[in-house]
Order: sequence, then structure tokens, then C-alpha cells
Amino acid sequence: MHDEAREQLRAKESDLVAQMDQLTRPMQEQGAISFGKRVGDGTAMAVDRLTAVTAHDNLQTSLDQVRAALRAIDDGSYGRCSVCGDTIPAPRLEARPWSTTCLRHG
Repeated sequence: MHDEAREQLRAKESDLVAQMDQLTRPMQEQGAISFGKRVGDGTAMAVDRLTAVTAHDNLQTSLDQVRAALRAIDDGSYGRCSVCGDTIPAPRLEARPWSTTCLRHG
């Protein structure tokens, strides 16, 4: 079971890193924000960038959770709630392999 979970977590980790890389590509590729000729264009670009920052933060949180689950596999605590120590139900781990807490603490 842990080998399958490790594979799923590694795949999720790679996916999250790729998504974060896409969001943080250099500004030159995204274009500069200009508040010039067309009213609203610069504002729309600024809002898009703020949205990207929020998305990046959410991806980082997910990546941290995936890496915590991988560490739990390595140290033998995978499948146990990091708060109370109870067993995390198999359906929760199947749906969300990066879970490190039971439903009560998650």
C-alpha cells in the first residue's frame, strides 16, 4: 500500500511543481502591466497576477502537504493522524493520499 501511495504522491508532487513553475514564469513572458491607452487593461492584468499569487499560495500549501505525507511514509507514520495518532480511514487516504490528519483534525 505504501509503495502505491508513494507513487501517487510523487506524481502529485511533480504536477504541483509544474503548475507552480507555470505561474512563476518570468514577467517578460507574461507582459508588463501598463496603465496607458486602454482603460481597464492594466487593471485586468493586475487582478490576473493577484489571482496567480493566490493560486500559487494554494499550490504551495498542497505541495507542503504532499511532502509531509512522503516524510510520513519514510518515518513509518503514514496512515496515522499527526494530531491524535488515530488511524486515518483507508477511503480518506484513497481519495486524498496526502492526508496526514483524520477527518476530525483535517
